[in-house]
Amino acid sequence: MAALVADFLKSIAQFRDRRFLRVLVIGVALTLALLVAISVAVLGLVAWIVPDAITLPWIGRISFVEAAVSWAAVPVLILLSSVMMVPVASAFTGLFLDEIADAVEAEYHPDLPPARHVKLGEAIAETLRFFGLMVLANMLALMLYFTPLAPFVFWGLNGFLLGREYSQMVAQRRLDHPSAVAFRRKHRLTFFAAGVMMAIPLSVPILNLIVPILGAATFTHTAHRMGLTQRA
Repeated sequence: MAALVADFLKSIAQFRDRRFLRVLVIGVALTLALLVAISVAVLGLVAWIVPDAITLPWIGRISFVEAAVSWAAVPVLILLSSVMMVPVASAFTGLFLDEIADAVEAEYHPDLPPARHVKLGEAIAETLRFFGLMVLANMLALMLYFTPLAPFVFWGLNGFLLGREYSQMVAQRRLDHPSAVAFRRKHRLTFFAAGVMMAIPLSVPILNLIVPILGAATFTHTAHRMGLTQRA
């Protein structure tokens, strides 16, 4: 665990890197834009479906139904946005993982040959798959988030998903797909622990926008420490 903490501290120390800051700005902008777009779309759908007024037997006409439902939807949207923030931020960071990994390797492994960069279409497809998986998993676990087990469910679930996906994406930069899968599986407990370490601060608002970038850098450090380049 001490080695994972050291990897994480190296990532924090490098946050001054211009490439880290660039990915942060783009990732935050895309995340907020998507969440705002989803909120506007949901409220627009409510306004389209719900009538402005209804008439009930023995009660008569009730006005402002649409406004009441729209206001009632606001706390639901806030809750969903807080849950969605994790998969959205993580998925967008996955699009720019190459840039983060390149910055880490340039700083700590300058003697390495250029890595295989994932093509844009492949990166988008992988990002959408990862996003869908994280959204589905968190939505299925949503009811457990209202129980005392909520923190442990959140950390364990998202730690597993982050550990699996980020370690695979980092490994595929240096290995072919079968070798990357084998490398990830061999060190799955280490990568799971790293994923949980990333998932814990992901539950903190605002900080959860930064953690995916630190996570990408940490997994790059960890993969190299586990002998990634020796397998290449």
